[in-house]
Amino acid sequence: MKSLFILICAVLSVHIVIAQNTFNAIIRNDQNKQTLAGATATIPVLQLTTTSDSTGHIIFKNIPNGKFTIEVTYIGLNKQEKTLTFPLKHNADTFEFDLEPQEGELAEVTIQSTRTNQKIQDIPTRIEALPLEELDEKSTESPGDIKMLLGETTGIMTQATSAVSGSASFRIQGLDSRYTQLLQDGMPLYAGFSGSLSLLQVSPLDLKQVEFLKGSASTLYGGGAIAGLVNLISRTPDKDPEFNILLNQTSANGTDASVYYSRKWTHFGTTLFGSYDYNGAYDPSHDGFSAIPLTHRFTINPKIFFYGDAHNSGWLGVNLTYENRLGGDMQVIAGHADSLHQYYERNRTLRFSTEFVFTHKIDSAQQFNIKNTVGYFNRDLGEPGFLFKGQQLSSFTELNYVQNGKTTSWVAGLNAITDNFTALPPQSDLSYHQATFGAFVQNTWRAANWFSVESGLRIDDNTPPPSQPANGLFILPRINALFKISKELTSRIGGGFGYKMPNLFNDQSEEDGYQNIQPLNIGNTKAEQSYGLNGDVNYRTALGDAFFTVNQLFFYTRVNHALILENNAFVNTPGFVSSQGTETNLKLEMDELSFYIGYTYTDAKLNNAGNITEQPLTPKNRVSFDSAYEMEDDFRVGIESFYTSPQLLSSGTTGHGFITFGALIEKSWKHFDLFINSEDLTDLRQTRWGSIYTGTITHPDFNDIYAPLDGVVVNAGIKIKLLN
Repeated sequence: MKSLFILICAVLSVHIVIAQNTFNAIIRNDQNKQTLAGATATIPVLQLTTTSDSTGHIIFKNIPNGKFTIEVTYIGLNKQEKTLTFPLKHNADTFEFDLEPQEGELAEVTIQSTRTNQKIQDIPTRIEALPLEELDEKSTESPGDIKMLLGETTGIMTQATSAVSGSASFRIQGLDSRYTQLLQDGMPLYAGFSGSLSLLQVSPLDLKQVEFLKGSASTLYGGGAIAGLVNLISRTPDKDPEFNILLNQTSANGTDASVYYSRKWTHFGTTLFGSYDYNGAYDPSHDGFSAIPLTHRFTINPKIFFYGDAHNSGWLGVNLTYENRLGGDMQVIAGHADSLHQYYERNRTLRFSTEFVFTHKIDSAQQFNIKNTVGYFNRDLGEPGFLFKGQQLSSFTELNYVQNGKTTSWVAGLNAITDNFTALPPQSDLSYHQATFGAFVQNTWRAANWFSVESGLRIDDNTPPPSQPANGLFILPRINALFKISKELTSRIGGGFGYKMPNLFNDQSEEDGYQNIQPLNIGNTKAEQSYGLNGDVNYRTALGDAFFTVNQLFFYTRVNHALILENNAFVNTPGFVSSQGTETNLKLEMDELSFYIGYTYTDAKLNNAGNITEQPLTPKNRVSFDSAYEMEDDFRVGIESFYTSPQLLSSGTTGHGFITFGALIEKSWKHFDLFINSEDLTDLRQTRWGSIYTGTITHPDFNDIYAPLDGVVVNAGIKIKLLN
């Protein structure tokens, strides 16, 4: 009997040993086929759980015979299940789980501004991006320009530089617009004399992505990016041709018509964007001055793409924009000037630029890139008894080498920037010529799955040099680190140096119309130099079928030798400008419904030889709220609201705090979309609090513009999609 018992136990033991099975699988994102590290795999009945490694692989051991369900989950992707019977026919096989993005999740965003084309979640440098899906919404709100697009972004504020002409600049984290760069495909096309009109001459319809880098970015793109940069990424031809037409009409006498066409063949492709934008002079306050000027603008932007082989590709583009903008006294605009009604502001501009990009791929990990742009900008700025005419010829050329490895990526390059401004009589003495030659190197080191570092160094040499440093030489380091603390929690911290060469173009000179400004002697003026620090924490988690995201940013920037205008002359202050604050972004996504809240706190000060004052036109508190309900390719409705706190004005008084509201409704069919959008539904206008000028209607002296002037504006239109 004892022998029989031992035999039965031995048989059972052998059976148990034989019944221990192994399961191998690889986890991928179904959309881009990228492997997923940190995905969770579970066999609920057996209470077994594991996570995928850095290569996306999972393994379960000691699985008994039987039928079991394996569940795989990853934040932002749909859960996938496989029910299998063990033992498997081929126990050594590796199974595949391809997880699909959940409804409402945006496609993965690839960032171009750091030149390495990495996924946004893997870059140590903090960058925000608006992908094509969000740009499509912005194009229905303001098809003719990107002024609204930037003004509604947390941490960025648009600032009117004219009360009657609609010109505006943008500021990042409370710093003057001259400390920011506006790039197109990584190339500076909108600097200098064209700065206050640039936001009004770019259409969101020609863009596939907008990238925001807040904080010092001079190491990436040279002088001027002290506060940060905005990189506008152009649309490129896709495998399916597109032919879209947009027609838009506003209640403020505005009309927009634009067309976009793209097509890709085996070795060539093309995109063509063209638009005509018109606005009649508009005075909702009936104070006699235009809140929106009389405007005519034509734009055409064709590009040719070539795909020689697997190693060589590139594109060539041309941009031509002409605009005639007339603001001021409504009676003068209508052609009925008399001895009392004489004031006007006229801007005639012509922009012509070329863009060239070429890429040679050595292999899957290495490539050379060449970029070049040459731009010509002509502007006539006229007021009664005064005319300022100038021509700006600029160029940018860059050669860089990119090497992407498993743990380390390198970017090294050279670039040359020229800027030649010729002021025509009678202000010929305001002309200047500058050239910058730079070299840079950048390294991204993925030290571990949870930690990576991006560092860089740039050396720029400027001619003619400022008074200090002696030879116009600037050495600009930066470093940023990314911590992936868990699947839900990440953090970034970083900082860098920056500089800005002195020139005449900033918000104050634009507001003064360049009248009576004294010539700038670069050799006797110091360059503005800065350092900046920032850090953020990002938390994202699933709440049932919903997703909640919170991002908290802290920033500080200090600019030494700040250039200020005193007695019509630009001088370096014996002190510094500093800006510090926080940004908070909260987002909740529930299937078709989403909510967003953004808050910015900014404390910007000027320290002038120990005399500390607040920077004017910089509200300390700004809050934005957005809610949208969207059924993809069918219906979209959204509401938004913005609060701006009281702010110091240049007169020493304080402006009012205010709240604005907006709403959008859009219905989509296969070949066309209909939309209606409204801004400032409560018809809030600065003119409700008093006159926007002092003096007489003949010789007005305009106050700071810090709140809307055009009041409630409704626009409606149609998008026609002919090749869908």
